[in-house]
Order: sequence, then C-alpha cells, then structure tokens
Amino acid sequence: MEARFEEIYERYFDDVYQYLLYFTNSRSEAEDLTQETFLRVMKSLTYFRGDSTLKTWILSIARRTSFDHYRKKKILSVLPGVIGNMLSSTDGIPEKEWDDREEWQEVQEALMTLKPDYRNVVILRGLKEYSIKESASILQWNEMKVKVTYHRAIQMLRKKLSRKGAEKRYDFPQKHRL
Repeated sequence: MEARFEEIYERYFDDVYQYLLYFTNSRSEAEDLTQETFLRVMKSLTYFRGDSTLKTWILSIARRTSFDHYRKKKILSVLPGVIGNMLSSTDGIPEKEWDDREEWQEVQEALMTLKPDYRNVVILRGLKEYSIKESASILQWNEMKVKVTYHRAIQMLRKKLSRKGAEKRYDFPQKHRL
C-alpha cells in the first residue's frame, strides 16, 4: 500500500499542486493544501471505486480540500495576489518577457475575482486544458453544467479584462481563446 501511495504521489503531485496554485495564487497555501490533499488521498485510497479516473478523483479531493480550507478561514473568495511577487527582480528579464508577466498578472488578478465555481472551471478547462468529461468528473458536475459555466466564466473574465485593456494583449491558447 505504501509503495502504491508513493507512486500515486509522484505521478499526480504536479497536477494537484498546479491546480491549487492557480486556485490560491499562493505558493505556501498551495503547498499546504497539496500536502493536506495527499493525506486525504492516503486515508481514502481504499474507498476509490474506479467510477472516474484516479487523476480526476484526486483533483476532486484537492477541490474539496481547498473549499474546506477557505470555509474554515471564513473567506468567501480569495484575495487577488500578485504574480510578480514570485519574481525576485526584473534584472536580466527581456522587456517582452516582462510585459508577458505583467499581462499574466492582470489575467490572474481577474481570475481571482471570479466566484469559485467560475474560477475552478476556467482553471480546469482554460488553463489546464482538461476535457469537458474530466472537468465534470473533478467538479462532480454534469458535462452540460461544465459547458455552460465555462462559457459564463469566460464571458465574465473577458468583461473584467476588457476593463483593464488586457484581453487583446494576452495571448490565450486558441482552443480556449477569450
């Protein structure tokens, strides 16, 4: 069992951590929540029935873990963060790369103002590029709800970004272009 858990941890750590980093916009919170997620996975692994993929089951645990965390703190939405804090300095960074980071910061700040359901579906579909089926499984929604919520979330994100003038500057993947 321990060897199986180690294999699962190694295989899915990056997916869980990145999902939680997008959700929290905080490395330390993402690390803490990733650890908590894998503790829950370890405790619940014997209950995994295979109704979904192991990956979507683990990410749904990560989703619930993040909601529980914010519920305990009585925070209804995550405060906008600053991606630039992750950078130690701008020295040696080409101007184009810095502009891209500033634009990403605008996108991240707009994303953080969305309600949690919208933020979740944008992270899964738009940023992580999970399929509708995978997203539905992680969010424990039906596929139609994923489609509708994603569409509404993108409209809301587009509206927020157009206010900042970032929508046209940020190069979203063509598949999920705003």
